[in-house]
Amino acid sequence: MDNYIYDMPKKSFISKGDYRDSVFLMRVNQECQKLDGVKACAVMMGTDANKDIAKDAWLYTDELANAGPNDIFIVIDAIDEAKCEAALAKAKDLLNEVDRGETAEEMSYRTLRTAIENEPDSNLVLISTPGEYAFTEALTALNNDKNVMIFSSDVPIDDELKLKQLGSKKGLLVMGPDCGTAIINGIGLGFSNIVKRGPIGIVGAAGTGIQEVTSLLDDVGISQAIGTGSHDLSEKIGGITMIDGIRMLGEDQETKVLVVISKPPSPAVTGKILEYLRKVGKPAVVNFIGGNVNDEGNIIGALTLEDAAKKALAIVTGAQPSATIFSKPREELEALITQETKRLSDKQKYVRGLFSGGTLCAEAQMLFRNMNRPVRSNVPLEKGLLIQASARGIGDTFIDMGTEEFVRGIPHPMIDFRFRNERIIRESQEDDVAVILLDIVLGLGANINPAGELADAVAKARVNGKSVIASVCGTERDPQSLHLQVSALEKLGVIILPSNAQAARLAALVASRGGVWGYLK
Repeated sequence: MDNYIYDMPKKSFISKGDYRDSVFLMRVNQECQKLDGVKACAVMMGTDANKDIAKDAWLYTDELANAGPNDIFIVIDAIDEAKCEAALAKAKDLLNEVDRGETAEEMSYRTLRTAIENEPDSNLVLISTPGEYAFTEALTALNNDKNVMIFSSDVPIDDELKLKQLGSKKGLLVMGPDCGTAIINGIGLGFSNIVKRGPIGIVGAAGTGIQEVTSLLDDVGISQAIGTGSHDLSEKIGGITMIDGIRMLGEDQETKVLVVISKPPSPAVTGKILEYLRKVGKPAVVNFIGGNVNDEGNIIGALTLEDAAKKALAIVTGAQPSATIFSKPREELEALITQETKRLSDKQKYVRGLFSGGTLCAEAQMLFRNMNRPVRSNVPLEKGLLIQASARGIGDTFIDMGTEEFVRGIPHPMIDFRFRNERIIRESQEDDVAVILLDIVLGLGANINPAGELADAVAKARVNGKSVIASVCGTERDPQSLHLQVSALEKLGVIILPSNAQAARLAALVASRGGVWGYLK
């Protein structure tokens, strides 16, 4: 490790009682990192997890012991004292800057109660506070007859149950906690894509799953996309928000077809969801990722997110859904596999997947399992395949980099590519790795230029002889523009597929030198 980490001057500062969201702090961090003479810096909330990150990066000072979870700490590591002082002063100035996006039409209120009093016609409250405060704010919103989307995580499940029972009783939606995606009346909330309005309504306990399906359906459009939060289909909650969402879409005249997405619920909750879909009666495509749903009456099962989108589209258009699992002909794919495998040595036979979307990570694992390639993961499909998120990969290993240990106090990997880039480089140095598999998610809330963020890491992976395969989830109207990002990534040597399922299958084909063709479905 470079000597400067030990020997260079460090300066730190704590801003007490100064909560800011992680995206704002990331921007301050990025600006400070660009300053002359700055070697490294950290601008974070003072949680224990963030202090551990500072320690691991050799950016810890004794002063940080005094920082609490509602305080901001700044640490600057520079080439000399003067550069440290200048960078620290700049960081303080940036913390005090007013958001440049504020306009006269955008009002800011200090409390939710004040906002409700001044905006009486509003009908939805988006909550993104530390988890310990989210329950009280959501309760205030529900008691004032507002629907709620709770982006926050770390809300106790008993509190979630109380909120959802109250919301359901009042006929209000409680999306979340840990709900990252929704599109309500054409307005994207959290991480979402800009999608045309249309006849397909979606309810999902899967943020990136909703994003992939809505993006794939952009040609025909969606009515609503309702996120439930990651715990909604647990035995404890019992699918309250999913059932409420299905009921609302069933009553909505604009919604002609329903799509339901989640990881497999328990058998009891599965039965409850399917029974309610039968009661609603509208055509419904169900994708319980890794779980089997048989076609029955108005219910149609789907294996993958792409399969769900295709089947919903077919119902709307009256056409038969395509039976092909790749958008490219087999001959073209075989030529591509041959081209990529020429780069590989005999030792290189494994895939390392680095995902920003938990649903996409789970879907890729399911497809590999179907190809007799068991995958180790920090969120495995089977307990025996658990691997710690920071551990060295073994065989086929897929890491969900959006889990709590990665995002506590720092921006989500859809926004901040630092840790994923580091992991790409690390995995590309392993002798037995053939393919680096990525998901790249565009849209509102996501990084404005993923291709640019990935460029250096991808270049190093390619120099190290690895194939890099990715899917890009997004639309042309997203701020990043789908075709511009795909073009830029392809120029870097990344092989781009139009869906996560196609990317995962191709990764397995390259790593196996075409040996899994017979297992594909």
